[in-house]
Amino acid sequence: MRRYSKTPIMGMGHNYGTSFAIPIIRNNIALGNIRFQDIILGEADRLDILAGIHYGDSGLWWIIAACSDVGWCVQIPAGTRIRLPNIADIERILGG
Repeated sequence: MRRYSKTPIMGMGHNYGTSFAIPIIRNNIALGNIRFQDIILGEADRLDILAGIHYGDSGLWWIIAACSDVGWCVQIPAGTRIRLPNIADIERILGG
């Protein structure tokens, strides 16, 4: 099974979570095209859990990581400020 075999396909046939999407997301955050909410992580907060709560899919944790520029780990230290992006803006920008 390939790494992204279960990843939803977005516009232009690209998968969520690929190197295609990350620079687009980061650029659009910088341009102000993606609305987001700032969150300070607590002791038990993890990106996959936040994605599950806010997006209904814990596999979308990488979107939070890309918008927050925190690297590619699911568990981030408490006290870290992250950006929780509006998923509709992400889908619009990626053509989903």
